[in-house]
Amino acid sequence: MSGAQDCYSRCREFKCTNRALTFRGKTSWCNWTSEPCEPKGCTYAVCMKRQLLDNGVCGLTIKRKTRDDIEPEDMKVKEIPLRGKLAKKVGDRSIF
Repeated sequence: MSGAQDCYSRCREFKCTNRALTFRGKTSWCNWTSEPCEPKGCTYAVCMKRQLLDNGVCGLTIKRKTRDDIEPEDMKVKEIPLRGKLAKKVGDRSIF
């Protein structure tokens, strides 16, 4: 998580569900606890875009990992052999 940033209370999408967030100068203040607001450990911290992760990291700053090791052969489904009446109904000796 090289580009991941912690969630901060001055973000546009940040919201306190307890409605206890006020701003005193340059600091965000929680009226509920009478301390500076820390979204990382707060149970009332919510992201309006639903990107706040459990560990307090903003999900918008995380880059998605892509996998190059998936090939079409790996995605192939094994065939199931059929016998008897089912093979006659399907018209084939195997299904996938």
